Amino acid sequence: MRRGVYLLPGLLTIGNILCGFYAIVAVYNDDYTVAAIAILVALVLDFLDGAVARLTNSSSDFGLELDSLADLVSFGVAPGILAYVWALKPFERLGWLASFLFVVCGALRLARFNIQTRNLDKRYFVGLPIPAAAGLVASFVLFMKESSSLVLFQREILSPRVTSWLAVTLIYSLSFLMVSKVRYRSLKGIDIKKRRPFTILISLTLGLLVIASQPSLLLFAAFFYYAASGLWRYLPLPKRKPHPVGEIPLGDTKG
Repeated sequence: MRRGVYLLPGLLTIGNILCGFYAIVAVYNDDYTVAAIAILVALVLDFLDGAVARLTNSSSDFGLELDSLADLVSFGVAPGILAYVWALKPFERLGWLASFLFVVCGALRLARFNIQTRNLDKRYFVGLPIPAAAGLVASFVLFMKESSSLVLFQREILSPRVTSWLAVTLIYSLSFLMVSKVRYRSLKGIDIKKRRPFTILISLTLGLLVIASQPSLLLFAAFFYYAASGLWRYLPLPKRKPHPVGEIPLGDTKG
């Protein structure tokens, strides 16, 4: 500490805390859309914090601990309170216990990550990362447009009661996924300084345009896909049988 701290990553982390705190204030003011957006902005700042620290070689134990505290506020407490006030309050004890479990499992996930971060494969996370869990909660609120009922083409598809049950199931599932041993692909292994094919830039541009057209739906789909991606390897999918020796499968012949 006598040598000082790195300012840019520290400021990004403080911005992360600010967004989490502002999300809680927005929930208190019954402005759930603003709360969800603040959580998503905190997620962007958290990503930039780590990326800047790696690019500038300014990682430190102090920054790691501060980042974990910020994540607990922005991705644990804030989405837990948002989910409870927005959809879980009708369940009374079951509702606030679900929100409390989300916060506790998020704290346990962060503590385990801090202990194991130097000994694990950098390409994978063990357990669902807490920012991804918070992003799924926030994008779900944005997708529902603050209403606890889903209305499509001027017809109610999901009633508020069904939505509340889905929210309870989602919160409990995310809580257990965070403390599980399910492996998730890490984005930290992507080298942004390395040259990539031109088609990747075009694909990313098209992806941003699609997200801009239907942001809430596509954000929810992206976070849901990532949360479910770790479970696919445990599904009893049929395996391809090896071809017998000497037999040439159809489509492999030349001529």
